[in-house]
Amino acid sequence: ALLFQRFEKKYLAERASGSLSKSTQFEYAWCLIRSKYPDDMQKGAGILEDLLLKGSKEEQRDYLFYLAVAHHRLKEYENALKYVRTLLKTEPRNTQALELEKVIEKTMQKEGLVGMAIVGGVALGVAGLAGLIGLAISKSK
Repeated sequence: ALLFQRFEKKYLAERASGSLSKSTQFEYAWCLIRSKYPDDMQKGAGILEDLLLKGSKEEQRDYLFYLAVAHHRLKEYENALKYVRTLLKTEPRNTQALELEKVIEKTMQKEGLVGMAIVGGVALGVAGLAGLIGLAISKSK
């Protein structure tokens, strides 16, 4: 909660001063998509979608990954797959994205949402997804 408050305060202060940096937006969006509240997750996804439009190739990778995570958490699996597969088009060997794709597909399969071809694979489960998020965050710093 303290981390969230710190990033929210920084985000609001920068926005009010008209000097909102991409890194501050990303940090705040990252906190929002980790929230237990769907409204926060939606808000975080919205910030990431805005960032995606103006990000460099390198930044877009992170934005796409976390958009996929956000939509998975929101149970918007088709959108989650869209973002992770967009990332995989440019980085087909990105192991985090490949694992996230498996997690999303496994969740869809478990929930009976098999509206597309399911690629086989061992699901990492919720703990694995949390680990992926932590790993991606540590790599992005």
